Amino acid sequence: MDKFIVNDLKKVLEDIAKEAKLLEGKTILISGGSGFLGSYINVVFYLLNKNVLKNKCKVISIDNYITGAKKNFIIDIKDKNFTFIHGDVRLPINLNEKIDYIIHAAGLASPFYYKKYPLETIESAVMGAKNLLELARINKVDSFLFFSSSEIYGDPDPLAVPTPETYAGHVSSVGPRACYDESKRLAETLCITYHQIYKVPIKIVRPFNIYGPGMRHTDYRVMPTFIYNGLRGHNLPVHEKGSQTRTFCYITDAITAIFKVLLSGRKGEVYNIGNDTPEIGMFELASMIADVINNGVKPRRRSYPGYYPGGEPQRRCPDLTKIRTELGYSPNVDLRSGLRKSIKWFKREYSL
Repeated sequence: MDKFIVNDLKKVLEDIAKEAKLLEGKTILISGGSGFLGSYINVVFYLLNKNVLKNKCKVISIDNYITGAKKNFIIDIKDKNFTFIHGDVRLPINLNEKIDYIIHAAGLASPFYYKKYPLETIESAVMGAKNLLELARINKVDSFLFFSSSEIYGDPDPLAVPTPETYAGHVSSVGPRACYDESKRLAETLCITYHQIYKVPIKIVRPFNIYGPGMRHTDYRVMPTFIYNGLRGHNLPVHEKGSQTRTFCYITDAITAIFKVLLSGRKGEVYNIGNDTPEIGMFELASMIADVINNGVKPRRRSYPGYYPGGEPQRRCPDLTKIRTELGYSPNVDLRSGLRKSIKWFKREYSL
């Protein structure tokens, strides 16, 4: 058991304890349950059963392990209330029990992997959504949560930053990132259509750059890349000028937001989840990480590597007005604190 992460999750349990009562005796199906976010979600269900719910919930977790690990990096869950299935949501799903909640978290969120597996990226989002929405319709679920992405906004107009859920996006359907961006957009449309026609109680979250303990250096996204390189004594590789900006949300804040939307979000609605401050440039982020690591490494500008898809958005910052006012959510972990926690985990995990 990773006591460091479990201790980190105590605040999540406190923040969602009231809403979590809705899970008493329910059965939850989660796709992508072995990915970065899925693993955390499964552990939260496990901890809710241990500490909050009198009538325990049951969890069915499906993953095809293209990028997910077969063993949860936080807790090796061996519990009669959990079933782990090696399966593929691109195929029809047949289960012999009533499902009350569905979370569609399967997907390839790393640019490295969606460039490597473009068809799988499209199919897991769209066909996966279709199969799970059918299951939701048949089971008359209490809630269906789809993991979309902030990438559906594309490269937003500067006047639309911070970006609200109402922004329609500036996205190319034939660009180098289209397999991810456009499949998420179409899957959102599928969800809304099932809500309109069949009254499936869908909710959609658009995560903005979530990070934290558990991200693998082989994910090739900016946070694990900077941290892993820095701890190994290598300079931090910043793409081009490093002027592109992002905001970053620590994992426990994101998990709190995810559960609030699942359990209390309005049906048929979309919610940004993330942190809206600070909006930071990549060179500045690399400098901050180098400062926290404090071993002499420096940020160094370099060209984009061949494995990285072009068309990177220049700015990414969420408008969190909707989730703040409707669900009372606000991120709690500031960037430097989250970096310290992440770096501590990386040091221990990789013996660096």
